[in-house]
Amino acid sequence: MPMTRSLSRQERRRAAAILFAASVVAMSLVASTARGEETVRQVLPGAPAAEPPQQLTRQKAPDQSEIERFCSNIADAARDRRYALQAEEMKQLQAGIDQRMKALEEKRAEYETWLKRREVFLARAEDGVVQIYAGMKPDAAAERLAIVNADLAAAILMKLDSRKASVILNEMDQKAAATLTGIMASAARRVDPS
Repeated sequence: MPMTRSLSRQERRRAAAILFAASVVAMSLVASTARGEETVRQVLPGAPAAEPPQQLTRQKAPDQSEIERFCSNIADAARDRRYALQAEEMKQLQAGIDQRMKALEEKRAEYETWLKRREVFLARAEDGVVQIYAGMKPDAAAERLAIVNADLAAAILMKLDSRKASVILNEMDQKAAATLTGIMASAARRVDPS
């Protein structure tokens, strides 16, 4: 839909000048026909008598204040219509935003449900892994934990009984045991050292 705009003062004056010029031209045409010769009309026998031509009256040219008043009245109506169109467009945009927010809220709820299920699964799996390492012989557990990711191995050792964890660390290579001990010590700190 095209948007209307209010006319500036210069544009209103220009429109008034055009209207004034058009009225002057029309009046000059009327005056020239009134002064000219009358045309001869042929009347057929038995036809009603011809009516005399109507006298054209000269209309007063609209003055500047009437034109400005007319333009200002139109400008207010145009402005009101533009505001109404903008309000309707904003309502449509708000409805679209509300619809998208609803869809986003549904997705967020779906992701939260999925995340909770994942956390429950990971907790169960982690407990199962800890139980597996708790049941293994210390030398076999040490050998397997040396191969696993250091963060995961440290997490498993932290969940084991301290006696079982110390025996497993005793069976490990010195370098791997030192790395795991460093990770476990930094995880146990209450304040971040950095």
